[in-house]
Amino acid sequence: MNGVPRIRIVAAVIRDQAGRTLLVRKHGATVFQQPGGKRDPDDADDLTTLARELREELGCMLVPGSACFLCHASAPAANEYGHVVEADVYAVEVAGEPRVQAEIAELRWVDPAAPDVPVARLSLEHILPLPWLRARFPA
Repeated sequence: MNGVPRIRIVAAVIRDQAGRTLLVRKHGATVFQQPGGKRDPDDADDLTTLARELREELGCMLVPGSACFLCHASAPAANEYGHVVEADVYAVEVAGEPRVQAEIAELRWVDPAAPDVPVARLSLEHILPLPWLRARFPA
């Protein structure tokens, strides 16, 4: 994948009490993905980016001290043909009920082992299969 344009993002894994994972679909997109986004020049670090993105896109707050780094992953970008997305992925807790706002068109809570919506390759191939997510999903 040398020479391929890269998009660097920070992504969140947010779970509910039933063990489902939150996915979002942006306006104009056909697939769902993890909440998160690109770092702004004013963002000091990954968690600053996540806190800003969660507030702007979902209207909820990142719970201080809740973030746990899960992985670094890359895959072909879902919404930008010819690009590769690279993500630092964190499990986080949020305060407030996530809701659709800003560039988000739809959100969905899914079983990480069997999502019932079309999912971006980064999430489908690298994040949702994480044993941490599947091992904790109730039977």
